[in-house]
Amino acid sequence: MKHKKLALSLIIGILIIFSMITGASFYMLNYSLTPQDNCGKNISDSYKSQYKDYPFIKDWCDSLQQFKILKDTFIYASDGTRLHALFTNPRKTKKTALIIHGYTVNSVRMLMIGYLYHHDLGYNILLPDLRDHGLSGGNRIQMGWKDRIDVIRWINIAQKIYGDSIEMVVHGISMGAATTMMVSGEKQPSFVKCFVEDCGYTSVWDQFAKELKNQFKLPAFPLMYTSSFINKILHGWSFQEASSLNQVKKCKLPMFFIHGGSDTYVPIWMVYTLYKAKSGDKKLWVVPNATHAMSYHNYPKEYTEKVKDFTDKYIR
Repeated sequence: MKHKKLALSLIIGILIIFSMITGASFYMLNYSLTPQDNCGKNISDSYKSQYKDYPFIKDWCDSLQQFKILKDTFIYASDGTRLHALFTNPRKTKKTALIIHGYTVNSVRMLMIGYLYHHDLGYNILLPDLRDHGLSGGNRIQMGWKDRIDVIRWINIAQKIYGDSIEMVVHGISMGAATTMMVSGEKQPSFVKCFVEDCGYTSVWDQFAKELKNQFKLPAFPLMYTSSFINKILHGWSFQEASSLNQVKKCKLPMFFIHGGSDTYVPIWMVYTLYKAKSGDKKLWVVPNATHAMSYHNYPKEYTEKVKDFTDKYIR
């Protein structure tokens, strides 16, 4: 009888622990991939935020809107998800930039980089909203992994908009930088010439494990493993496979790595790991005293000059 009671208690204990871990795993997934503070859904506030942080772009944006140069376009992903992007009317240049936003923001909040390319460097620009951001559909953030397939579709859409002779740079910040690197490991159309990544993470696993430790004081085991397993079952990808690092290793085109020297959100060690893994043409700029995604904000002139010097080698 005692053995039966002990076995029953053990089974109950295991079930309780299993239920707690499963519940915590679903909480982690919802917290990370369907956050309540997804400000990327508020377009009006996004414009206000841009003008507050980058007041010098307002006249440019007002002019684009007044003369209907900045437009919206929509496409459908292979699974039927409706995707949105901003783009500018074609101008007489083959230079084109595809610009990718970060976590819980949107294409509007990348208009400062749009200004860099369109206003300062004379490029055509296309700025997609990733899934569950801005005006794009989807009910879950994909952290760049599934987004890489959508971005490749946008790359080809850009050619249809701006013509067969285009030459393209793909430029992303934060999660957009991770997306850029994830794109870089795929087969590229011949008109994609180079990439710029600004403060991207090595992998979803590394970034989530860092946040789990910093925010909740928890180790990677077991929640990272169970959450990744559940995400794979429910949504088709694991945290381990969503790796910028593995994709960068496969990248054949030049890449400019930018990272804030005071970035603690995406730790600075990540950019050194990524840079080391990249073969071929590459450049690294660790920006003094810049926190996460603030390099352009703090040094707009130097940032623009360095991006120009890099892209001019490959896009003419």
